[in-house]
Amino acid sequence: MKQSAGENAQEELRDAVRDLCRRFPAEYWRKVSAERAYPDEFVRALTEAGWLAALIPEEYGGAGLGVTEASIVLEEVSRAGAFAGAVHGQMYVMGCVLRHSSEEQKRRYLPRIASGELRLQSMAVTEPTTGTDTTKLKTFAVRRGERYLVNGQKVWISRVKHSDLLLLLARTTPVERVKRKSEGLSVFIVDLRDALGHGLTVKSIPNMANQETNELFFDNLEVPAENLIGEEGRGLKYLLDGLNAERILIAAECIGDGYWFIDKASAYAKERVVFDRPIGKNQGIQFPIARAYANLRAADLMRYRAAELFDAGTPCGAEANMSKLLAADASWEAANVCLQTHGGFGFAQEYDVERKFRETRLYQIAPISTNLILSYIGEHVLGLPRSF
Repeated sequence: MKQSAGENAQEELRDAVRDLCRRFPAEYWRKVSAERAYPDEFVRALTEAGWLAALIPEEYGGAGLGVTEASIVLEEVSRAGAFAGAVHGQMYVMGCVLRHSSEEQKRRYLPRIASGELRLQSMAVTEPTTGTDTTKLKTFAVRRGERYLVNGQKVWISRVKHSDLLLLLARTTPVERVKRKSEGLSVFIVDLRDALGHGLTVKSIPNMANQETNELFFDNLEVPAENLIGEEGRGLKYLLDGLNAERILIAAECIGDGYWFIDKASAYAKERVVFDRPIGKNQGIQFPIARAYANLRAADLMRYRAAELFDAGTPCGAEANMSKLLAADASWEAANVCLQTHGGFGFAQEYDVERKFRETRLYQIAPISTNLILSYIGEHVLGLPRSF
């Protein structure tokens, strides 16, 4: 159970993150986007400031904060016009290590992750032929003495080329030999520095947002048995255990994006003069911005409620999923309103709207699609028949 910081401490946190982000103005992000590059300098600054270690306990060199505070960090990164998708993996991927790894594994990895010596930015679950039907994944790890041999393929795996460690989900028991299809899956820590070129091949996937994402090919990759997290066969449970935090953190990014779009649209509507009057006087411009703002504030409240429950150690599956759903919808609404307010100028790179527009669109699909969240709510909250 985490005790959230008080309002004054949270405001100090916001101010500190904002100050850091000011060192990376819009020109920096335009350049990164235009070059399809990774914002190494920005990630290094966040790491050195300790923000990416917010969730790591103090005994392992982290800040020992709750998900509420971690979500504030990502919200402010997005609200500053930066791309939080380049860094958020370090926060939620390590959740599996925090909760389910051995004490020896924690002491081996967490202090070095907190200091920035190691990056754990990447998690490999999705496969080309199974998508979100995780129980049918085909990547297989066979134990051979003190090592596992991994063979298979993964897709849409982000930040691999900018991470030292990878969290890998693979089947260790054939699905026909388990009682429940969710069993027989195991999670491993893969040291990418050893794996690349020695059983692991990485192929980049150019994409709409500047999201460094890849396809992975495993060909008899050797993973030390000591890198297995927890018990063999319980890996899916370990990963699912951390998804509520992921949902909340992604929701916070969307909230930050939404506020960026609202601020941008409002400022432009005040200063842009057409027919001898600021366009913000027109209700056709003003009302959509106001509605988008109202919806964003409502989504923000659900984010805080979900984070409060998570930090208190109480069930929050429904709230975490709804926070991600509502925040993603609100940020997308705000993005469209902002682009419409700017008219043709919204398509010009110098205004930054088109870049943020592409970035926030991702969250209708990833890391979980809107439709899957609706399925969860229908089945697990409303008690409706399972739809798939």
